[in-house]
Amino acid sequence: MQKRAMVDYRKFRLSKLNTPEFSHLKMLIFWPLFGLMFLTVERLWIRESYYPISCSLDDAIPFCEYFLIPYLFWFVFLVGIHIYTLLFDTDSFRKLMKFIIISYSAAMIIYILFPNCQELRPVLFERDNVFTRFMTGFYQFDTNTNVCPSIHVIGSVAVMLCAWHSKHFSTKGWRIVFTITAFLISVSTVFLKQHSVLDILAAIPICVFAYVVVYGSEKWNCTKNKSV
Repeated sequence: MQKRAMVDYRKFRLSKLNTPEFSHLKMLIFWPLFGLMFLTVERLWIRESYYPISCSLDDAIPFCEYFLIPYLFWFVFLVGIHIYTLLFDTDSFRKLMKFIIISYSAAMIIYILFPNCQELRPVLFERDNVFTRFMTGFYQFDTNTNVCPSIHVIGSVAVMLCAWHSKHFSTKGWRIVFTITAFLISVSTVFLKQHSVLDILAAIPICVFAYVVVYGSEKWNCTKNKSV
């Protein structure tokens, strides 16, 4: 059976943006605002110095270009859950956006107050293949600044938690799939030398805070209802 969208967006008009049916669309405004701010911090507001982020464990992790697959899948992972929840689970969409707004804003504040970078990228690749050739161009395009905490990790956790709390992905199988995918995307950042292990660790407390704010009240209400 073909799944029907919860909201008929064909009826959308700007005059209806504040109605209960379409008010969640206002949360999408965050994405261009964040993109503009990130562009400013990355490309326009160049600092005199950045604090390098690294630890001894980074040196023990080898570069592995094959992790490019889960790394790039992050874009499908993030965009896909937005589209799906926007169409079929608006309640989960609202919680997803709240989590992203809180966590991404926190990361941006850290980038502004604590300019940081990583100096882990290999100068030469041991192998020559389609993955390493892609990484050569990607390194030139993507700067090595504003890495801690990792947006890649935060975004992956946001998608995973959204799936965990969505009635559409409530089965154990789906939870395992989303958890493994989030894990592979997160570790791909260190195997591609895009991030330090510390960038992953720094993302964890931000995700925990956002989780408590967004989903904590949900668990509290469930517990309260059971006790009544």
